[in-house]
Amino acid sequence: MIAVIDYGMGNLHSVAKGFAKVGVEARVTSDPRAVVEADGVVLPGVGAFGDAMFNLRHLGMLDAIRRVVKEGRPLLGICLGMQLLFSESEEHGRHVGLHLIPGKVRRFQGDFKIPHMGWNDLTICRPDHPLVDGVKNGDFVYFVHSYYAEPQDPGVVVADTDYHVRVPAIVAKDQVMGMQFHPEKSSDIGLRMLRNFADLCGERVGQA
Repeated sequence: MIAVIDYGMGNLHSVAKGFAKVGVEARVTSDPRAVVEADGVVLPGVGAFGDAMFNLRHLGMLDAIRRVVKEGRPLLGICLGMQLLFSESEEHGRHVGLHLIPGKVRRFQGDFKIPHMGWNDLTICRPDHPLVDGVKNGDFVYFVHSYYAEPQDPGVVVADTDYHVRVPAIVAKDQVMGMQFHPEKSSDIGLRMLRNFADLCGERVGQA
């Protein structure tokens, strides 16, 4: 079972429905025990970074997430959830993140439309990563965000996109992964990546 963390931010059920479309059970939960017991965990989210960290802390999710990572189970952050994987964000001040991937989250700066909203194409940087199995350069996915991740190690970027700067679209450090876009809103390509993530969770079950 894949646990989708409910911490009061974002349309979490649309992520669960995305998994259901590819035949995978995903359960929306706000119970840290269910997160600890899951084969894989998804951290979605829409909203402000600081509020998200407050809610996760209030629910007792921080220790649960860190235990999942320590035990080597797959963790996927989506949109705001991906940003939370990083060390800190400059959104409305400075806020400390989960620090699972070293780096900062910065706001887009420039004379262009913010947020970055709509379909944009991917450039695959690590074609051997299982999360992008079946995904090609130029495939389009759906973004909605005003902030973007700036990892310390460029090697964690699996795919990026261009929005006046190079924007990490998919990141991965060991079993910790993130997608800045919304895979559940990204048609067949997004569903393929949800299936790929589920397969990673299944492989772990098979090897346990």
